[in-house]
Amino acid sequence: MSLIERLEKYCLTDIGATSAKEVAAAGVKIGTPVLYRPSFEKLVNNRVAATSLDDRGGCAVLVELAQHFGKKRPKATLHLVGTVQEEFNLRGAMVAAQQIHPTAAISIDLVAASDTPDIHGGNAVEVGAGPVVGTYTFHGRGTLNGLIPHPRLLSLIEESAQAQKVDLQRHATIGLLTDASYVQLVGEGVACVDVAWPTRYTHSGVEVCSLDDLEDLTKLLIGVVKKFPTDENFARG
Repeated sequence: MSLIERLEKYCLTDIGATSAKEVAAAGVKIGTPVLYRPSFEKLVNNRVAATSLDDRGGCAVLVELAQHFGKKRPKATLHLVGTVQEEFNLRGAMVAAQQIHPTAAISIDLVAASDTPDIHGGNAVEVGAGPVVGTYTFHGRGTLNGLIPHPRLLSLIEESAQAQKVDLQRHATIGLLTDASYVQLVGEGVACVDVAWPTRYTHSGVEVCSLDDLEDLTKLLIGVVKKFPTDENFARG
């Protein structure tokens, strides 16, 4: 069954109307956007359920990094970028990278956890077990792209986790794409790595994550930025 066939069979938005005329009178027309009602609820164990944790969780980490390094600038030049249209072929990230010409880029996004009965075993990622570094991604649908992280950046992430005493999870995932997948191709090539926080029920109206994981991800990245080598050649080969 194709995607269109599945949508036609299962995707129905009931606004109470009984005719096309009533739908039009309500202001609904072809192309009218539909979204989840915004929500944010605190759960036990310092976890939250909310809309759009993807990627507002990443934005929260960026804000924390800005506050930290706004007080004491790092030796390396740091650009904090919030991109648009990541779900539509990662357009914003490519434009930003073309403007900045970065030596290296770290993508901050969620990764789906597999610690619930419905998808147990999909990967080894668990909510509440710490931030995650990506070791391999490949989308495999439509856009044949993904990321194998730059080995030096991967080691910087691992060294920071050890220094900051942060539990670090790892994932290798097929069916996943992040901004880094295309940033790596900008200009003469950009060294990239993916970092993430675990999230349940992704792309739903009740995404669940641990605030502890987000806080540890922030600590991890603060350590990376502080130790980032400004005189190192990140070219491959």
